Amino acid sequence: MTSKSRFTDILKDAKSGDRVEAGISEYERRYGGAGRGGLDERKSDYRNFANSFYDLVTDLYEYGWGRSFHFAPRYEGESFAASLARHEHYMAQRLNLQPGMVVVDLGCGVGGPLREIARFSGAKIVGVNINEYQLKRAAELTEAEHLSHLAEYLNCDFMHVDAPDGSFDAAYNIEAHCHAPDKVCAYGEVFRLLKPGGCFASYEYCMTDLYDAENPEHNRHKTDLEYSGALPGIPRPHEVDDALREAGFDLLEARDLAADAPPGIPWYEPLAGSGISLSNFRSTAFGRRLTHGSLWLLELLKIAPRGSFRVAAMLNISAIALAEAGRLGIFTPMYFILARKPE
Repeated sequence: MTSKSRFTDILKDAKSGDRVEAGISEYERRYGGAGRGGLDERKSDYRNFANSFYDLVTDLYEYGWGRSFHFAPRYEGESFAASLARHEHYMAQRLNLQPGMVVVDLGCGVGGPLREIARFSGAKIVGVNINEYQLKRAAELTEAEHLSHLAEYLNCDFMHVDAPDGSFDAAYNIEAHCHAPDKVCAYGEVFRLLKPGGCFASYEYCMTDLYDAENPEHNRHKTDLEYSGALPGIPRPHEVDDALREAGFDLLEARDLAADAPPGIPWYEPLAGSGISLSNFRSTAFGRRLTHGSLWLLELLKIAPRGSFRVAAMLNISAIALAEAGRLGIFTPMYFILARKPE
């Protein structure tokens, strides 16, 4: 589907009442507030927190970023889309995915990485997602790409997956467990779903060792990330490692791929505005300002739904915080872990 038609989807509810405006107002009331507070409620009500967020932002994400809602470092001369695909292929390779395997993607979004990994590996992938709108979009795209034989979707919480014990040969998560309110419980559910000897790989959001909890600038970026990304908290790497071991896994590898990336374009540069191309212009600072201004005008003219401008403003907070936290090195979206369930 073209970018033009995705922008049309953003506008399609203009005459459907105040759904978008009511949604962003409720999100801001419950999860925003002074100092971006409300972490306790974000954890206790994580299902509604994440679901409300993706109801609001999915179309803008797809319009501005594409169908793979994640980051990747990029080589000089490599396209934005190619860098995302390479990041996904790395996950498949580390799990040694093969035809005949049945694999679970925990928090699959609209299924961009799922479809790429299914094509690349030949494995059958089951996507788990709590958000009905994203799953409807994923099913449409899967059918359009003729991949229904390798992809299916479950509408459930990845903390409580509707599948029997030992259902999967392997499992992965790409920047989705950031929404989990309890890492030990989240990893425990992965452990339950895997067959003995099965492996789990993940790209996790983490505050790095450079993050200083006493630094006001660091804390401002962290709280902005949590509010504008629907995150109930961002762990340190050692907390991820400890949670995996507590859940029963043997931890095989854990490292920050952002810190280990070869010279090139860092993962956050598309948001900062350099390393741009026509393919990722809309994700840049100028592209976001252009979209933001367009939505303000279209909302004023009653072409876009009321509240669209406020949703775009919230996502701009996220983009600025991501770019700045990435530049400072205090945050990574790709703390890579590879773990195995014992035989």
